[in-house]
Amino acid sequence: MDYFIDYLDWFPKRITELRLQKGVSARDMSLSLGQSESYINKIENKRTLPSMSGFFYICEYLGLTPQEFFNVDSSIPQKSKEILEEIEKLSPAQADHIMQIIQDIVRP
Repeated sequence: MDYFIDYLDWFPKRITELRLQKGVSARDMSLSLGQSESYINKIENKRTLPSMSGFFYICEYLGLTPQEFFNVDSSIPQKSKEILEEIEKLSPAQADHIMQIIQDIVRP
């Protein structure tokens, strides 16, 4: 699928979405990153962008790789990562069973 994503608009929304999934306030996330209490709020409100190292710290805080952060097809990258880690512990037969359940859910 060819489509253009305005990353300057998408990026702050993505941080907000992932922060909310983690269940933390912008203030708490900012302070946990060693920044001023308004750091994440400024990013989410498009007043600033993080430096590259700041972005890496944000990804680390969220438990994601930069690739997972930018995966526009996944609205729940952290949960996907957790699910995959659990699936990798299963036998092939168990994994096939889980795949069938997922397919039954996704395909109405």
